[in-house]
Amino acid sequence: MADHLDLEGWPRRDAYEHFRAFDQPFFSLCVRVDAAPLRARLEVLAEPGRRSLSLALHFIALRLANEHEPWRWRIEGERVRIHPQVDASTTVLREDDSFGIARLPHQPGHAAFCRQAAAAMAAARQRGSLFEDTVADTALIYFTTLPWLHFSSFSHARDRRRPDSIPRIAFGRIDPDGARAWLPVQIDVHHALMDGLHVGRWVQAFEAALAAPESWLAG
Repeated sequence: MADHLDLEGWPRRDAYEHFRAFDQPFFSLCVRVDAAPLRARLEVLAEPGRRSLSLALHFIALRLANEHEPWRWRIEGERVRIHPQVDASTTVLREDDSFGIARLPHQPGHAAFCRQAAAAMAAARQRGSLFEDTVADTALIYFTTLPWLHFSSFSHARDRRRPDSIPRIAFGRIDPDGARAWLPVQIDVHHALMDGLHVGRWVQAFEAALAAPESWLAG
């Protein structure tokens, strides 16, 4: 069962009340990370289905979101729900240049994640509708990938008539730079729930995982 945050004893209570009243309470950061070690490690994996760089990035980012509790907090009315687990919701490009949305369930192991994610993305490519269903669910991280652009800023589409507190992550085109492979990563989070400190901890963990990916891809 999901629990709820103790708002009365929360040191960030004042910041929470301040930012949750904003018309646009999200803040965004754009960073670049070196994906070269991860890409090199993926190329030598025995199973072809586990060599996808995109799936590896989703896997590591999602697992870190589950390990860092603030990424699982969601505002629900006057309470903040703590989801025990969050999954990925990601865009999937179709052959006709339209796109679908696939749900990629969180898995602690890379192999299991890739199997389920590949099936979900294949289904999204064949499905005529944008979403698999219309069930409202906040136990998600929204992902998108723009492999054509190496961006330094990014803005997500948002319906302010239906406010939410779901984090968003965007990956861009990797650009080589000598031995490095720079990947732009944009992060969008609700300021009532997180500050730069929390995003910074996640980014540092993401950088560390990409620099030494062996243990992350072992399972």
